[in-house]
Amino acid sequence: MRNSFVRFVFAGALLAASLVAQAQPFDGCPSPAIGAAFDDFGKTGRMQPALGRWLGDADAQRIAPWKAFDDAYFVGACWVSAWLLPTPQGHFLIDTLHEPHTAELLANVRKAGFDPQDIRYVFITHGHFDHAGGAARLKRELKNARFVMTETGWAEAIASANAMAGKPGAWEMIPRDIVAKDGDSWTLGGRTVTLLETPGHTLGTASYLYDVHDGARAYRAVTVGGLGLSAIQNARQVELYIDSVERLDRLAASATRPVEVHLTTHPFATGLMEQRSVLAQRKSGDAHPLVDAAGLHKQLEALESGAKERLVIEQAKDKK
Repeated sequence: MRNSFVRFVFAGALLAASLVAQAQPFDGCPSPAIGAAFDDFGKTGRMQPALGRWLGDADAQRIAPWKAFDDAYFVGACWVSAWLLPTPQGHFLIDTLHEPHTAELLANVRKAGFDPQDIRYVFITHGHFDHAGGAARLKRELKNARFVMTETGWAEAIASANAMAGKPGAWEMIPRDIVAKDGDSWTLGGRTVTLLETPGHTLGTASYLYDVHDGARAYRAVTVGGLGLSAIQNARQVELYIDSVERLDRLAASATRPVEVHLTTHPFATGLMEQRSVLAQRKSGDAHPLVDAAGLHKQLEALESGAKERLVIEQAKDKK
């Protein structure tokens, strides 16, 4: 996972430029090249126009849905994930994408063999437009769904959408629905999703814990709400970030129910599409490429190290 992610608050204007038809910067959905482009953006604060166009190009972002586990399906776009967790009594969805990709999310749910109207809960990780920007369309189209965020997450999403009103790339956020707190859980068809408040990426960021199955094997999985240091306001936020990463790392190292699977919010951050290719070629008896507690620990350890370096910088700023 990478410490430099998009500064999402600036991306609305860049999406407007995406309507200009020009050659795209990537062939397919290659994690290393995409990650390098975002690293460059994070270092310079300037997004290359081609990358901005690519973010909003529905054709370039289109990814066919695929089964990560028997009961977990990727239904997102190349640069940002959405995860469908089906059950016999209705489905969970994690994150909403953003326009113009949310219609493709709904199409992907259908292509995967499920009815979007069976979605009962939409869990939103945080208030940046790429994770919450599709909520308005989903609210209109999903007649049976409830929407879940933390109190601060709702506030951040609504404020972010309001700040873009009347500007290129404006987006709409729905009113508060379910306001959740740490440890809240929801159960459908014998399957439970639990919310963890993991502030840092934003103050309202949430992560979600649940089980996934591969044949007879069950694994503990997490979707970490946001791992980038792209919207840091002060040293205290970095301290909260470090606390959240350490908490997630303890879960990965649990002696009783370790978290062994990370179904990421951004595919390029973990090489997800390359892992998809490995999964497609998997033979009977092969290990599942997405079951990797040690890999998750390594990722979180690197993030903590980077955050501690950032903390020194922010503490120096706060003293000025």
